Amino acid sequence: MSVNLAKGQRVSLQKGPGETLTVVRMGLGWKAAPRRGLFGSRTRQIDLDASALLYAGRTPSDVVFFQHLESSDGSVRHTGDNLVGGSGAGEDDESILVDLVHVPPQITQVVFTVSSYTGQTFAEVRNAHCRLVDESTGLELARYELTGGGPHTGQIMAKVFRDGNGGWEMQAIGAPAKGRTFQDLLPAIEPHL
Repeated sequence: MSVNLAKGQRVSLQKGPGETLTVVRMGLGWKAAPRRGLFGSRTRQIDLDASALLYAGRTPSDVVFFQHLESSDGSVRHTGDNLVGGSGAGEDDESILVDLVHVPPQITQVVFTVSSYTGQTFAEVRNAHCRLVDESTGLELARYELTGGGPHTGQIMAKVFRDGNGGWEMQAIGAPAKGRTFQDLLPAIEPHL
C-alpha cells in the first residue's frame, strides 16, 4: 500500500517482519502546465532532470544524473534522460534505481533532486511527482506530490538513508531551490543531511 508523504514525513522501507527491500526505484513524472496566451493555451516543453547524490555522512561521494548514469560502485543507476516529460501524475518520465543491498557501507544517504535544465520555474510544471517503488514487485511504496509551483527551478525531493539498524528509511524533503543542475543545488542540500 502506498503512502502519500507530506513534506518532512518519513517512512520505513522495511517490507514486513524480517523482510527488507533490495532494489527501489525513485520515479519522477511531470507535465508542462498550459499557458494562456493571445491565441489560446499552449504548453512549452520542460526538461526536468532527476539526480541522486550519494553521501558518506555529510560529504558528497558520488552522483548519478543524465551525464553519469551509474554510480562508480554500480549500486545506483539512472535509466536515461527525458527531455520533455509528459507522464505527469501517472507514470514516470525519469527513474533512478537504487540497489540498497549493494550500496557501500560508507554511504549513509542518497539524496534525490530535480532541476529544470531549461530554466523554467515550477510554476510552469503540473502533475509533478516523486515516488518510490519496490522494483521486485512493482508496488508503489511512497509518493510525494510537488504542489504549489513557485518561482524556483530546483527541488530537493527526498532522501533514503540508513536507519542505524541495518535498514533504510525514506524522507520527503520538498525544499525549493534555485538551479539548473545538481551542482547548483548542493548548497540547498546541506541543511537536509
